Amino acid sequence: MPAYDTNNIFAKILRGELPCYKVYEDEHVLAFLDIMPRSPGHTLVIPKAPARNIFDISPDDYVHVARATHRISAAAMKAFNADGLTVQQHNEPASGQVVFHLHIHIMPRHHGVSLLPPASRKEDAKVLEDNAAKLIAALG
Repeated sequence: MPAYDTNNIFAKILRGELPCYKVYEDEHVLAFLDIMPRSPGHTLVIPKAPARNIFDISPDDYVHVARATHRISAAAMKAFNADGLTVQQHNEPASGQVVFHLHIHIMPRHHGVSLLPPASRKEDAKVLEDNAAKLIAALG
């Protein structure tokens, strides 16, 4: 398996070199909205530890990602009045992983509404700002 690339887009976001619509951060994880969401409120949870995917993150670091995913998932259900939630995590290109920094997708769902295809459209900045505010409020 290739080594972790310190110049991947999520590493640049963690270093503050690229902006994001942050919804949650602590000493171990960062969560922000996907700018090409598959559903309103589509959020990414990433570890601050450098990890290409689930195969090279330490169990201790992964626990923090799982806890944040659990917390943000509950808030997303509330913030987007969702009927359900899809949580995904991909490992290596054969699974659909495109950015090689471990990340978990949280996608609020509504009955009868399909997910958009991956990377199909960039969302309007105002919509992302509004969705981030909703999620932050729900996180309390």
